[in-house]
Amino acid sequence: MYEQDSFFDLTPLGQAGLVVISATLFVLMLLAARRGFRWRSVWLRFVGALVLFWLFVWISPQVYYTYYLTLFEGLPIQWVIWPPASPVEAFGLLFFQGPQNLSAHSQGLLGWSLLAISLIKPGGSPRDRQRE
Repeated sequence: MYEQDSFFDLTPLGQAGLVVISATLFVLMLLAARRGFRWRSVWLRFVGALVLFWLFVWISPQVYYTYYLTLFEGLPIQWVIWPPASPVEAFGLLFFQGPQNLSAHSQGLLGWSLLAISLIKPGGSPRDRQRE
């Protein structure tokens, strides 16, 4: 399914860097969702997760393009994120309706992970809640 994915056009070192960047962004997004919406109602956490997912789909191409600037000589320095991604387009990734590639499927996995983490009741004691 992924034989023609552009990921496989990269060198092994380029692939490793891309995996590290992707994993880091994935974890940071989950932490942002968990920490940022910790004491909100389940509905606010859920909507917040959807908004974070949409922001990720919109902004992350610039992060990846910046990485590609280090890999490929001659790429122009430019913005690649404007205009904002359509929410319909972004949320289509949740149902794997976008392109059939590793990037789109990874974004769908991130979206479902954000939604799942938003449904998990925050831990901690009421005293922890007061400190924040």
